[in-house]
Amino acid sequence: MEKQKNGIGRRKAAVTRVFVSKGEGSITVNDKDYKVYFPLVYLQNQVERPLKTVDVLNKFDVKINATGGGVKGQAEAAMLGIARVLLEINPEFRPALKAAGLLKRDPRSVERKKFGHKKARRSYQFSKR
Repeated sequence: MEKQKNGIGRRKAAVTRVFVSKGEGSITVNDKDYKVYFPLVYLQNQVERPLKTVDVLNKFDVKINATGGGVKGQAEAAMLGIARVLLEINPEFRPALKAAGLLKRDPRSVERKKFGHKKARRSYQFSKR
């Protein structure tokens, strides 16, 4: 393996650039430990999920630059980015990552607001008189 592999993960408005290199298993997000950046345990699990799926949690160091969106979107974008980089490192990881559903970008995003409506679908209250 070369020194460092990188990939991009996206979710809603969040974009993460992920850099993976050989190491002892540290994960940093925007120069902070991921447990500080993502204080909720389920978000920490989202970030660890691809590494746990292929049993390489303590073999690689992961550095993540996250921008845009919210904390949950960034965590899920990081999950996709890490999965893509692991696939680049070792193509044999593909069946496990694919079975866990980690290689598919979640296409759902916010629907745009329509004119004449209060929100995307919510109309103003109708008044007969």
